Amino acid sequence: MSLPIKFLPFLLILFFSSSLAIPLSYNVLSFGARPDGQTDSVKSFLAAWAQACGSAEAATIYVPPGRYLLSNVVFQGQCKNNDITIHIDGTLVAPADYHVIGNAESWILFEHVSGVSINGGVLDGQGAGLWACKKSDNSNCPSGATTLRFSNSNNVVINGLASVDSQMFHIVINGCNNVKVQGVKVSAAGDSPNTDGIHVQSSSGVTILDSKIGTGDDCVSVGPGATNLWIENVACGPGHGISIGSLGKEQQEAGVQNVTVTSVTFTGTQNGVRIKS
Repeated sequence: MSLPIKFLPFLLILFFSSSLAIPLSYNVLSFGARPDGQTDSVKSFLAAWAQACGSAEAATIYVPPGRYLLSNVVFQGQCKNNDITIHIDGTLVAPADYHVIGNAESWILFEHVSGVSINGGVLDGQGAGLWACKKSDNSNCPSGATTLRFSNSNNVVINGLASVDSQMFHIVINGCNNVKVQGVKVSAAGDSPNTDGIHVQSSSGVTILDSKIGTGDDCVSVGPGATNLWIENVACGPGHGISIGSLGKEQQEAGVQNVTVTSVTFTGTQNGVRIKS
């Protein structure tokens, strides 16, 4: 049965308006961020996050070109939508004084989020000062912060991101499900301590694809509770290679299952793939 002619204009307007709908976009500059590499922009980034997280519709946070100083920051869920994209055309810079974030577990933390994607950008951990402190056997050195951590989160995408000179681990995936890491570049000096490229633990369904990782420690490290991990087309080196473990430190520790490593190139590494007890 054909629809009455008088309803067609309304249906056409509805179709075109829905097809042309675009996600809400929040530019960090609109919230006071300064791309000068010297002004702490944490409050501006959190303000943009509050808007995106509080939206019932898909949302994008945009970081234009420039250098944005950030002290340690937590992007907290739960959010009202499961589709937040953080598009970075600039560089996020950690404080040059490693004491500022050195005793924080993470520099940039996403916790209890779902459907978050990070596209592009550079994270500069400025970790060389802390590495020098540790090499000097100074007992007062802070342990250092992980550059980017996702914790207790689902359906995460990290695409085209570069992480340089992290104080400690570059990227940590902890307690997460369905995470895709693709086209990332991770770099730190070959003698930098504890600068693992990507660490996965207590997580399932993590894929690491088409990436280049060179650090002073493991390119990829796999901790207890990691299952269904796929690593493909990764260039690893310098560093320690790909390591499963250390494992077995606790009696009731979760095991590691179903790890696949394929089409990986190791150059100047201490190992290829190893299991550490």
